[in-house]
Amino acid sequence: MFTSKTDALVDNDYYEKGINYDSDYSKKENVKREHAEPKTVLLNDSLIVTFSKPATGELKLIRTADKRLDKSFVFTSSEEIKYVISKKGLWKIRLTWQSGDKSYLYEKEVLLQ
Repeated sequence: MFTSKTDALVDNDYYEKGINYDSDYSKKENVKREHAEPKTVLLNDSLIVTFSKPATGELKLIRTADKRLDKSFVFTSSEEIKYVISKKGLWKIRLTWQSGDKSYLYEKEVLLQ
């Protein structure tokens, strides 16, 4: 009999991600086509995100090494939003937002040292 620990590199929700692939692709293309990439800055232990237009959405901070540290925040912003990241290491930022009648998706990996 084999036993194994959970692997941080394996997605538990891969099926849902596959179903939503086309939708996510469209949202990423909206960011490129409309030059709507949010400005992201790491300052000490804080992540500062600035949008070019008012936005409503969700910010997910994904800790690639430990899923238990993942965080999710809902925001409404007409200016910058700021979140404190408590643990150093590699993080994936996943921003989904709505501005006007369009939906957007932006992902970026950052290293907090």
